Amino acid sequence: MEKFFNNIILFLVTYLIVYIIYYVFSIRKARKNKNKLPVEVQYLIIKYKIDIDKITYKSLMRFIALIGSFDIAVIVTVVLNLNGYILPFIVGFILALPLIFISFKIIGTYYKRKGMIKL
Repeated sequence: MEKFFNNIILFLVTYLIVYIIYYVFSIRKARKNKNKLPVEVQYLIIKYKIDIDKITYKSLMRFIALIGSFDIAVIVTVVLNLNGYILPFIVGFILALPLIFISFKIIGTYYKRKGMIKL
Protein backbone atom coordinates (compact mmCIF):
# COMPACT_ATOMS: atom_id res chain seq x y z
CA MET A 1 0.00 0.00 0.00
CA GLU A 2 2.90 2.31 0.74
CA LYS A 3 4.33 1.71 -2.74
CA PHE A 4 0.97 2.68 -4.26
CA PHE A 5 0.94 6.01 -2.42
CA ASN A 6 4.57 6.63 -3.36
CA ASN A 7 3.64 6.07 -7.01
CA ILE A 8 0.70 8.48 -6.71
CA ILE A 9 2.95 11.12 -5.16
CA LEU A 10 5.59 10.52 -7.83
CA PHE A 11 2.94 10.91 -10.54
CA LEU A 12 1.53 14.12 -9.07
CA VAL A 13 4.94 15.71 -8.48
CA THR A 14 6.08 14.82 -11.99
CA TYR A 15 2.82 16.13 -13.44
CA LEU A 16 3.12 19.46 -11.61
CA ILE A 17 6.80 19.95 -12.48
CA VAL A 18 6.25 19.20 -16.18
CA TYR A 19 3.14 21.39 -16.32
CA ILE A 20 5.04 24.29 -14.72
CA ILE A 21 7.81 23.88 -17.30
CA TYR A 22 5.22 23.81 -20.09
CA TYR A 23 3.60 26.89 -18.61
CA VAL A 24 6.82 28.88 -18.39
CA PHE A 25 8.13 27.99 -21.82
CA SER A 26 4.95 27.51 -23.89
CA ILE A 27 1.76 28.93 -22.45
CA ARG A 28 3.10 32.14 -20.97
CA LYS A 29 4.92 32.98 -24.18
CA ALA A 30 2.09 31.78 -26.42
CA ARG A 31 1.75 34.06 -29.38
CA LYS A 32 -0.46 33.37 -32.33
CA ASN A 33 2.19 33.65 -35.01
CA LYS A 34 1.12 31.56 -38.00
CA ASN A 35 4.72 31.22 -39.19
CA LYS A 36 6.06 29.75 -35.94
CA LEU A 37 3.42 27.38 -34.57
CA PRO A 38 4.59 24.59 -32.23
CA VAL A 39 4.82 21.10 -33.69
CA GLU A 40 1.88 19.94 -31.59
CA VAL A 41 -0.39 22.62 -33.05
CA GLN A 42 0.84 21.94 -36.59
CA TYR A 43 0.06 18.24 -36.14
CA LEU A 44 -3.48 19.02 -34.94
CA ILE A 45 -4.04 21.39 -37.87
CA ILE A 46 -2.83 18.87 -40.45
CA LYS A 47 -4.29 15.67 -39.01
CA TYR A 48 -7.59 16.84 -37.53
CA LYS A 49 -8.21 20.00 -39.61
CA ILE A 50 -8.36 22.17 -36.48
CA ASP A 51 -9.19 25.78 -37.30
CA ILE A 52 -6.77 27.87 -35.25
CA ASP A 53 -8.85 31.00 -35.87
CA LYS A 54 -11.89 29.56 -34.04
CA ILE A 55 -9.90 28.52 -30.96
CA THR A 56 -8.36 30.70 -28.30
CA TYR A 57 -4.70 29.95 -28.91
CA LYS A 58 -3.75 30.19 -25.24
CA SER A 59 -6.47 27.70 -24.23
CA LEU A 60 -5.28 25.30 -26.93
CA MET A 61 -1.74 25.53 -25.58
CA ARG A 62 -3.03 25.02 -22.04
CA PHE A 63 -4.94 21.89 -23.15
CA ILE A 64 -1.86 20.54 -24.93
CA ALA A 65 0.22 21.22 -21.81
CA LEU A 66 -2.26 19.37 -19.58
CA ILE A 67 -2.30 16.34 -21.85
CA GLY A 68 1.47 16.39 -22.46
CA SER A 69 2.17 16.63 -18.74
CA PHE A 70 -0.10 13.66 -18.12
CA ASP A 71 1.72 11.61 -20.76
CA ILE A 72 5.14 12.37 -19.34
CA ALA A 73 4.01 11.72 -15.76
CA VAL A 74 2.61 8.30 -16.74
CA ILE A 75 5.80 7.36 -18.58
CA VAL A 76 8.06 8.49 -15.72
CA THR A 77 5.97 6.65 -13.13
CA VAL A 78 6.03 3.40 -15.11
CA VAL A 79 9.73 3.61 -16.01
CA LEU A 80 10.89 4.37 -12.47
CA ASN A 81 9.10 1.27 -11.21
CA LEU A 82 11.05 -1.04 -13.52
CA ASN A 83 14.37 -2.61 -12.66
CA GLY A 84 17.37 -2.80 -14.93
CA TYR A 85 18.95 -0.52 -17.47
CA ILE A 86 17.62 -1.54 -20.85
CA LEU A 87 14.07 -2.58 -19.91
CA PRO A 88 12.96 0.88 -18.63
CA PHE A 89 14.36 2.52 -21.76
CA ILE A 90 12.55 0.10 -24.08
CA VAL A 91 9.26 0.23 -22.15
CA GLY A 92 9.43 4.04 -21.98
CA PHE A 93 9.94 4.33 -25.70
CA ILE A 94 7.24 1.79 -26.55
CA LEU A 95 4.82 3.44 -24.10
CA ALA A 96 5.56 7.00 -25.29
CA LEU A 97 4.53 6.68 -28.92
CA PRO A 98 1.03 5.20 -28.49
CA LEU A 99 0.34 7.42 -25.50
CA ILE A 100 1.20 10.57 -27.45
CA PHE A 101 -0.89 9.55 -30.46
CA ILE A 102 -3.86 8.62 -28.26
CA SER A 103 -3.58 11.93 -26.43
CA PHE A 104 -3.59 13.94 -29.64
CA LYS A 105 -6.53 11.88 -30.89
CA ILE A 106 -8.40 12.92 -27.74
CA ILE A 107 -7.55 16.58 -28.35
CA GLY A 108 -8.52 16.35 -32.01
CA THR A 109 -11.86 14.68 -31.35
CA TYR A 110 -12.61 17.16 -28.56
CA TYR A 111 -12.21 20.10 -30.89
CA LYS A 112 -14.10 18.32 -33.69
CA ARG A 113 -17.06 17.85 -31.37
CA LYS A 114 -16.88 21.52 -30.42
CA GLY A 115 -17.04 22.40 -34.13
CA MET A 116 -13.62 24.02 -34.22
CA ILE A 117 -12.58 22.46 -37.53
CA LYS A 118 -12.09 23.79 -41.03
CA LEU A 119 -14.95 22.92 -43.29
